Amino acid sequence: MNGRKRIIISLAIFVAIFLLGVVGFKLIGGSQWSLLDSLYMTVITLSTVGYGEVGNLSVNPAARIFTVIFIILCLGTIAFAVSSITSFIVEGELKNILGRKRMEKEISKLKDHYIVCGSDETAQTVIQELILTRRKFVVIEPEQEKIERLSSLGNILFIQGDPAEDDVLLSAGIERARGILLSLPNDEANLFVTLSARSLNPKIRIVTKGIDVKSHEKMKRAGSDAVISPTFIGGMRMVSEMIRPRVVSFLDMMLREREKVLRFEEVTISENSPLVGKKIGEAKLEEKTGALLVALKRRGSPDYEFNPSKGIVIEADDTLVFIATPEMIQELEKVAS
Repeated sequence: MNGRKRIIISLAIFVAIFLLGVVGFKLIGGSQWSLLDSLYMTVITLSTVGYGEVGNLSVNPAARIFTVIFIILCLGTIAFAVSSITSFIVEGELKNILGRKRMEKEISKLKDHYIVCGSDETAQTVIQELILTRRKFVVIEPEQEKIERLSSLGNILFIQGDPAEDDVLLSAGIERARGILLSLPNDEANLFVTLSARSLNPKIRIVTKGIDVKSHEKMKRAGSDAVISPTFIGGMRMVSEMIRPRVVSFLDMMLREREKVLRFEEVTISENSPLVGKKIGEAKLEEKTGALLVALKRRGSPDYEFNPSKGIVIEADDTLVFIATPEMIQELEKVAS
């Protein structure tokens, strides 16, 4: 029986015992006792206060027996109610403490994960995408109420704290993280956390939400790798819906499909990868994983080679762009690394 159910049962028993006392004392007192007298006797007996009786119960054996039984029932009810409430509070606190310790342990084991700062609608979209594509991540949010709302998205790791504080970022494993996404309420907060994140991990990738277009350059100078404008993205979506609706429908299908999650994904070839020196046709990546190779980008080059030919030789630090499921990408990353 859980704590909440025990409290409900104890309250129901308390009400039943209270009504039993009122009815019992009314029957004992008869016409000489009013309903208020019976209520008074019930309250002083139930609370064990011991004020004076309304009538002389000592001359009525039945009244004395009822009072003894009623006192015993009252003591049992009070004991059960107190223990239920205490158990509910203690167990709840203990559960929170143990849950927090367990979560901290899981966060300490994370590596190459992502950190999401904030809980607004933009952050919620980010979290949903990370869950769908099976990325490891942790959320930092100062307010407990907002964290509880985020729990509806799934079983997520979180830290309640201010992401502007270095200790909070360190507890989220920023030194081991692959990237951090900032979606805080204003540009000033995003800018400050960008500076902190870059100082704690010079190699981390930082993607920041920029509300005011004028702040974008400042954020990049502060260390952000990319600044995303919700207004710009919204405008591009509107015009795309107008001039290329079929393409938008195709991309929406990719994003909204739940049974088979397909995304444009990238895989970077490491120096020790067995793919280095092989031709794309020889690697047979598409045949082995089912992923569709869309483009190739050479290290240091700003250009992409779309639909690369089978005869192109794969080099270290090449980035391959695929349309793939999370499972396909996991297989590709194993080979690429």
